[in-house]
Amino acid sequence: MIRVKTGPTHEETDKVQTLTLAQAQQILAGALAHSKAAGYKPMGVVVLDEAGHLKAYAREDGASMFRFEVAQAKAWGAVGMGASSRLLGQRAKDNPNFFVSLAATAGGKFLPQTGAVLIKNAAGETLGAVGASGGTGDEDEAICAAGVQSAGLVVG
Repeated sequence: MIRVKTGPTHEETDKVQTLTLAQAQQILAGALAHSKAAGYKPMGVVVLDEAGHLKAYAREDGASMFRFEVAQAKAWGAVGMGASSRLLGQRAKDNPNFFVSLAATAGGKFLPQTGAVLIKNAAGETLGAVGASGGTGDEDEAICAAGVQSAGLVVG
């Protein structure tokens, strides 16, 4: 007799971790603390879950307009494509037509620019992404990574 597995067992689904609101808020706090300590311009930081849904957002006093939209588009692209926005930006250089089409197809919610990283658990599962906007791409990425690490999670 052949047994066919039709889905994950209860034990397997219990192992999957989701990003909690508390973790998302800690990521924001850690990212903004790093930004302030480094003396960066006012930032906007967005945390998305594994399905690209907004989990938490903060905009510092004095941050200019579009910070939310830019940070969200960086994070949304990262979680949707399963790679940091830095890597997506590098890939876009080799295949610009695809990435322009992808951005258009996504209704402007996709931005392959440095400034977002994946949020992973210790098992390497993607829990979401965090994106920032307000500084250079390197500054944005650095505060995202600091935020993820401050929550005890892994940067992807």
